[in-house]
Amino acid sequence: MSGKDRQKQLAREHYERQMQRRVEREAKAKRNAIIGSTVGTVVVVGGIIAAVALIGGSSDPSDTEAAVTPEPSASQSTAEPAAFDPATGGCGYVTAAESGQVKDVGLPPAKLDVSAKSMTLKTSQGDIVIKLDGQKTPCTVGSFAHLASKDYFDGSKCHRLGSEQFPVLQCGDPLAKADGKGLTDGQGGPGYRFVDENLEGAKYTRGVVAMANSGPNSNGSQFFIVYGDTTLPANYTPFGTVTKGLEIVDKVNKGGVITPGQDGTGAPKKTVEIEDVTMSAKS
Repeated sequence: MSGKDRQKQLAREHYERQMQRRVEREAKAKRNAIIGSTVGTVVVVGGIIAAVALIGGSSDPSDTEAAVTPEPSASQSTAEPAAFDPATGGCGYVTAAESGQVKDVGLPPAKLDVSAKSMTLKTSQGDIVIKLDGQKTPCTVGSFAHLASKDYFDGSKCHRLGSEQFPVLQCGDPLAKADGKGLTDGQGGPGYRFVDENLEGAKYTRGVVAMANSGPNSNGSQFFIVYGDTTLPANYTPFGTVTKGLEIVDKVNKGGVITPGQDGTGAPKKTVEIEDVTMSAKS
């Protein structure tokens, strides 16, 4: 091999290594987030619980190096979602090509139906009824109404059960396997994102239901149910409260997780499959 050919080979190998590192960074960025999209690892620093979301649900120790905002990829959407506009009755949902695995159901309609007062999750463990706050979270409620109308959640499994320090059950990834092996669990979404709502003074106490996210205004379809009081920062849109079925989450919690990560969280042993989601105008 001539010296010039050798230089070309070295340059090609250097380029390939650079591209591989870039792919790995982008994949890791999609997995990592601040909780909520995805609820994840609890890191205790100086007695303060900092919640770190692992979108991929991985228990790899390297994944605890979560960034506040995922590293942008070449295809990442740069448009910013807009808040609810009372004049038009719509929200500024934007496409999110960076959202990982996508079950595409299109964008919610231009004029939203925010009349729903409650949402029922029919699960394999029983019904969980959630009282919604459409006045304070119209974009969130409108998104759930759209997803429910498309049967988006049907057959999906709650993929992450929290720990004693981080008592949440996370659901809403339509592609999660929830078998303790799926490294991509928590990466699924509807292919769009929308604004944070109702954050001022937000508390995440027992029974609260809130959106998971991967940074500001990155809400998709994943959400978490709090079954014990938490000290999460006010970064995750609280859009409802469980009025029936919280004992189901307690039962799932008692069953434990399949393969605990370093934080004690993981896929629940008692599978929670969402069979249907219905919205109702009655509270």
